[in-house]
Amino acid sequence: MKKILLPTDFSKNSWNAIKYALQLFKNETCKMYLLNTWTPTIYQVEYLLGNPAEFNIPDPVMESSLKQLKTMENRLKKDYPNPKHTIETMSVFNNLIPEIKEVVEAKNIDYVVMGTKGATGAKEVLFGSHTVHVFKSIKCPVLAIPEDFKFETPHEILFPTDFEIDYNTEFLRPLLEITSMYISRINVLNVSFGYDLTEEQLTNKQKLEKFFKNTTYLFHRVTNESIQEAITEFQRKSRINLLVMINNKHSFFENLFFKSTINQIGFHLNIPFLLIPSKGHNI
Repeated sequence: MKKILLPTDFSKNSWNAIKYALQLFKNETCKMYLLNTWTPTIYQVEYLLGNPAEFNIPDPVMESSLKQLKTMENRLKKDYPNPKHTIETMSVFNNLIPEIKEVVEAKNIDYVVMGTKGATGAKEVLFGSHTVHVFKSIKCPVLAIPEDFKFETPHEILFPTDFEIDYNTEFLRPLLEITSMYISRINVLNVSFGYDLTEEQLTNKQKLEKFFKNTTYLFHRVTNESIQEAITEFQRKSRINLLVMINNKHSFFENLFFKSTINQIGFHLNIPFLLIPSKGHNI
């Protein structure tokens, strides 16, 4: 059984990501955790040291969280009935990122699925600060869904790589799972600057070919373009439904995203993005 964590702030954006998750995993036996984090309207020592209910201190934020989670759960069961899916709601007094980390560990979560926040007045989809921190902090595959993206069967998957990773089954498990669910084709994209692949890169490429032997895949090589440009251009020319990357240390993903300030992060990404950590709880 897959365990899927669905953080929500009850926005249209997070609702859209939750709908995507339920459709993506519609044929899989799953437990879905709807998580809303909150902080009380009044801070006091008794509140912070214990459970507010123990002191008969009703908090409107907590009550609103519980009510909205129940409403969301009922709506999901009505709009997306699925005997393979069970839903558990979690209303927690905590900040979002540390709570996600705790739940991932405690519940042995397989995927975190959350929405990205679009930039007002811009065509780009910029990752919001929460999404970026989850990418950096959570040792579990994270699937980010752009605002207003309507579910598409992921028949065409784009997998950019620099062939610097010593691939193993666990790194590629999330990618291969989705590929097997939808008989998807993997488009492996390598961006170079006129240099031949090193012996190590060639070895890693051969490992990829072995891992992909039971699926359909194509290798593509682009020269003299930035990674952002190559991904954007490939996505524009092809009907890509899902972008998948592995976040290994010193990878080009790290260069692409984490070395920019959060407000500068983003490129013309309008498809779901699955980031797989190279090390962590489930990898």
